[in-house]
Amino acid sequence: MSILIDDRTKLLVQGITGREGNFHTTQMQAFGTNVVAGVTPGKGGSTSAGVPVFNYVEEAVRETGANASVVFVPGRFAGDAVMEAAAAGVELIVAISEWIPVHDSIAAITFARSHGARVIGPNCPGLTSAGKAKIGIMPNYLFQEGRVGVVSRSGTLTYEMVDELSSRGVGQSTVVGIGGDPVIGTSFLDVVTLFDADRDTDLVVLIGEIGGRDEEIAAEYIAGRQGKPVLGFISGRTAPPGKRMGHAGAIITGGEGGPEHKVDALRRAGVQVFDTLGALADRAAEVVGATAAV
Repeated sequence: MSILIDDRTKLLVQGITGREGNFHTTQMQAFGTNVVAGVTPGKGGSTSAGVPVFNYVEEAVRETGANASVVFVPGRFAGDAVMEAAAAGVELIVAISEWIPVHDSIAAITFARSHGARVIGPNCPGLTSAGKAKIGIMPNYLFQEGRVGVVSRSGTLTYEMVDELSSRGVGQSTVVGIGGDPVIGTSFLDVVTLFDADRDTDLVVLIGEIGGRDEEIAAEYIAGRQGKPVLGFISGRTAPPGKRMGHAGAIITGGEGGPEHKVDALRRAGVQVFDTLGALADRAAEVVGATAAV
């Protein structure tokens, strides 16, 4: 089992004929993802990466039964792309695009939720369920099938964490990169809740960073539930005051969103928080081994 995607996922790619869309479509196909369609206005009737291209998402969904979409269109058009997918009945929309204006993200995510769709991102690497499917830009070679769920705000740290786990023989159930923008469609809380309900996930790894309150909100949930063990890492703990960070959501206002506040909140919730990803991976190997032995 996995969360959000599996081998029944039928994916359409919005912006498939662009350089990034075409390249990552071939990578997703190589991973085993069932890519059934692409959408580029004006390119309908052609093919790209061996799949049919449609002018509109509604047409692609009707013809192929696509139930998930990944958005590879420029930021200024990405909000409209998300809303088009939601209006067409797509259940899961993964917005890889960055540089989406905040007001566009708010409008698109609100619209998607009103149509029963879940948005991952924007400005995210996507998600991967080893042995089943990948939606997004995560490197194929990193993953092993297993029972550790990973959720992260940082794309680069997602890759590093998975590499640390896989190098120790610790496989993953699903890995979700939720994105680093101030407004995102799916939070740490959302993903941890999904992992708690997944019978094939034994351990959750949470990779946070400075800015916002998403980690603290997740900590409040973790503290009040009887769920799976959670291991954590917070990046940016050595960043000097006033340092400009790469993610738009990495903003500290007063003390709120600061790294030590996040670490303290997680530790009070019973989460083991580590100083390095390597140390976290070592502990994950111990926990999963102990779980398997029960």
